Amino acid sequence: MLTHGQIWTAIDRLAETNGLSASGLAKRAGLDSTAFNRSKRITPDGRPRWPSTESVAKVLAATGTSMRAFLALLEGEDTGPSGFSEEPAPPFRPQRAIPHIGLAQAGDGGFFDDAGFPVGSGWDEILFPEVEDEHAYALEISGDSMLPLYRPGDLVVVSPAASVRKGDRVVVKTRDGEVLAKELVRRTARTVELRSLNPEYEGRTLAATDVLWIARIIWASQ
Repeated sequence: MLTHGQIWTAIDRLAETNGLSASGLAKRAGLDSTAFNRSKRITPDGRPRWPSTESVAKVLAATGTSMRAFLALLEGEDTGPSGFSEEPAPPFRPQRAIPHIGLAQAGDGGFFDDAGFPVGSGWDEILFPEVEDEHAYALEISGDSMLPLYRPGDLVVVSPAASVRKGDRVVVKTRDGEVLAKELVRRTARTVELRSLNPEYEGRTLAATDVLWIARIIWASQ
C-alpha cells in the first residue's frame, strides 16, 4: 500500500534528479509554484494532503519521466506524513558520463552518424543519471526560438533511440547541417512539420527527404 510519505518523497526525488526544487518542478509542470511546498502537504487541521493524479501526470510529462521510473522512486524510505526525513534520500539511479556539445556546434560534421547517434571524440562529457538509451547525449541550447520553455544555456538530454510522436519536443538535423530544437506537429511520408515554442518565431515545414534524423528530448534543465 502506498503511503503519503512515499508519494511526496518520490516527487522530491524527481525534482532533485532534474536539478530542480519542489517549487521549480511545480512551475515546470504548469502548476502553482507553491503546489509542492512542504507546508501544503498537511492540512491546517493536521490531515495528510495528497498530490492529485493530475499533478503527478503533469510533472511526469514535463520531465519526460515514465511511470515505471516514477514507481522506482516510490521504493525509497517512507518519510512519514510530514514529508521530512532525518537522513537525505539516497540517489535512486547511478550516474554515468554522457556526451555534451552546444546546439550550434551540433551542425558541424563528425558528431553524429546518419541515424543521429553520437560518434567521434570531439564531445565534452557531463554526469547524468542512467537512462535506458545508452546513446543519449546532452545539447546546450542557444538562441531564443524555444523560449520560454528552454533558455540559452539550458541543457536538453536527447535520446536517438526513443520513439517520436506528435507533440514531442525534438531535435532535428537537416541534410544541410542545420540543427533545430522544436516541437513535432506532424510527420508524414513527405513532410515534417515543426513548431517553435516561442510565438515570435514561425513554424517550419521540411520535406522529409531534407531531414537527416529526428530525436526526442527526454529531459531538460531549467
